[in-house]
Amino acid sequence: MLPLIYAATEKEPSAYEKINKIVADAIGNAYGVSIAYTLIVVLLGFGIYATIRTGAVQFTMFGKMWKTVLGSRKGAEGGISSFQAFAVGLADRIGTGNIAGVAIAITVGGAGSIFWMWVVALIGMASAFIEATLAQLFKVRNPDGTFRGGPAFYIERGLGSRTWGSIFAVLLIFTYAFTFQLIQSNTLAGLAKANFGMPTYATGLLLVAITAPFFIMGIRSVARIAEYLAPLMALIYMVLALIVIVENIGQLGAVLTMIFQGAFGVNSMAGGALGGFYAALMNGTKRGLYSNEAGMGSAPNAAATATVSHPVKQGFIQSLGVFVDTIMVCTATAFIVLLGGVYDPNAAEQPSDGAALTVDSLASLGGWTKPVVLIVIFMFVYSTLLGNFSYAEGNIKYLLGIENKAGIVKAICIIAVFLGSVLSLKVVWNLGDWTAALMAIMNLVACFLLFKWALGALKDYKHQLETKPEAEIQFCSTDNEFMPGVLPTDIWTREGIESGRNISSDPNSWEHED
Repeated sequence: MLPLIYAATEKEPSAYEKINKIVADAIGNAYGVSIAYTLIVVLLGFGIYATIRTGAVQFTMFGKMWKTVLGSRKGAEGGISSFQAFAVGLADRIGTGNIAGVAIAITVGGAGSIFWMWVVALIGMASAFIEATLAQLFKVRNPDGTFRGGPAFYIERGLGSRTWGSIFAVLLIFTYAFTFQLIQSNTLAGLAKANFGMPTYATGLLLVAITAPFFIMGIRSVARIAEYLAPLMALIYMVLALIVIVENIGQLGAVLTMIFQGAFGVNSMAGGALGGFYAALMNGTKRGLYSNEAGMGSAPNAAATATVSHPVKQGFIQSLGVFVDTIMVCTATAFIVLLGGVYDPNAAEQPSDGAALTVDSLASLGGWTKPVVLIVIFMFVYSTLLGNFSYAEGNIKYLLGIENKAGIVKAICIIAVFLGSVLSLKVVWNLGDWTAALMAIMNLVACFLLFKWALGALKDYKHQLETKPEAEIQFCSTDNEFMPGVLPTDIWTREGIESGRNISSDPNSWEHED
């Protein structure tokens, strides 16, 4: 996800920091006027298009999504389980932006921004379904039995362009292996120093020590830890939010009224109704898009690693990830801030540090919440560092070949985790906004051009669901009446399924292959 806060500087800025700020602001301003709005329009436009064309799959299949994810905990036969792939995607989505970014959206756009954040998430669930389904359709099998895939793969295999697939892979590697790693570690180092006086370099060394082993061991190790860490951290955080709600239940109605009125500029204090509406719309939209990453081309890299009997099943699971990230976790932050008694919508100056505002809002429950929420933030950062690496790993192998052990990405991630904790890197953060935006636009163009494949897979799934039990549903691309053509992979062919290239008969067979 894209965090929206930067660590505060406690001393007079150095010459380096002043130059850094000038260049960063120039890049940020250019980004704001040239591509940010384009990205929002494209992401929302595709989400609406996907919602209409799929018959609102995110609503009509919502119950099926929960059933699919809760029934996929068993180990995958020959690869990563469907639930593990969901957890990796969730681990990357849920980060400091869920705590800091939502709080900043409220202080800048008012409580109404939360309404538009919800709208964007519900629309984005359809986008996430399409990109994850495409990732499954066009995935490839590794020699060790796992799968890899994502936008770079379906751009090349579906659209026949290795060049554009490579460009996407380079953008993703820079964004996720370097820039986003810097941002996460920098945010945590700033919080640790402010709250515990911990030197930033010490935070960096700690993060390196606990992430490097999983970087070195690769995607399966990341999947195993994410399977437990991602759901746990989300649960702990939502329990804290629930306690805040219960403690302030009498104010809940007023807060909901504030959200819905603020969404349309009613009772706006700044800029009138139109200005209030615009601020709520823009900040809620950006918060939703950047938090759940639906359509940005990141989560499909995790979706492709799963072993499933039908591509649509992973589409369901990744779509649900958007719901969990935004509707559940981001909403938890919103209620913490709006009910915590610290945020004042009528204040002339609003806090600029979203993480601090959230932590202070939780303090209304007692002093015990501060260390708890800081531990949760630590877990958010840690899981996101692992998720970022897993995305970059698959794309470096796309560029350099499967025989590559992703040593370059592992080294970049380890270095970035430490550097991010000790340097002021606003320039790099703003460059990350650019690369992420370009990545998202490339991915959405590809999803639009390949939409018929994902839609065909959905039709196939629904057709089978009418005639057989869920457990017997198996996708086969051979002579499939719903497919727009011959799917360029042997994984989903009749021969591939029968020979075990899709689902191995031995759940541990990949551990013994070269």
